[in-house]
Amino acid sequence: MQGNAQQQAYDRGITIFSPDGRLYQVEYAREAVKRGTASVGVRTEDGVVLAADTRVRSPLLERESVEKLHKIDDHIGIASAGHVADARQLIDFARRQAQVNQLRYGEPIGVESLTKGITDQIQQYTQTGGARPFGVALIVGGIENGEPRLFETDPSGTPYEWQALAVGGNREDLIDFFEAEYRDDLDLDGGIDLALRGLDTVGDEGIDPEGVALGTIDVETEQYRRHETEEIKQYVEEADIGGDEE
Repeated sequence: MQGNAQQQAYDRGITIFSPDGRLYQVEYAREAVKRGTASVGVRTEDGVVLAADTRVRSPLLERESVEKLHKIDDHIGIASAGHVADARQLIDFARRQAQVNQLRYGEPIGVESLTKGITDQIQQYTQTGGARPFGVALIVGGIENGEPRLFETDPSGTPYEWQALAVGGNREDLIDFFEAEYRDDLDLDGGIDLALRGLDTVGDEGIDPEGVALGTIDVETEQYRRHETEEIKQYVEEADIGGDEE
């Protein structure tokens, strides 16, 4: 009984390490991320691609209300997976950071600086009593000094930089797919194709263009752009993926 009581203490206390050096609440937050539908990011020579599975569970639900892609600044976008409410808190924080940087220094915030600011905020909630970790992972993509950058934030508050990555459900399968298919010389259209084919591999019935959100930031304009459903349908047709037409 004493061992069970100790186990529960490590489970419930975010500020308490277990004897083997684990923070169970952070690990549980990672499990919450896995319960969300997938979001992916791909870095190419020409820019960054962000895509997210936004399928709805009911025909009565408005698709536009499923928010998984977010514009942070003209040159930065974020894709999320996990608890939507937690994501919104971090998205609002990121937007404030971008605005403050512009007002204070008169220049756009760097993608790496923004990511580390977000992860610093996340990390505070892993060592504060009476709080819980954020149950969300973010993909932060943008252009910095003319170069595409792509980062991941983890519920532990650790930033990672990637060439291509996935967060949320089926993460391992998507990472395996990207490791096999990613090339350093991809252009932006190639990155879009790779992202959509990745999401198609983990869907039970193939990818549905109406259930995908797609955003890009290209090196030439350094502008975040959200793609319309008709454009996504064209990309899906060109990639020869998706469910069979009836």
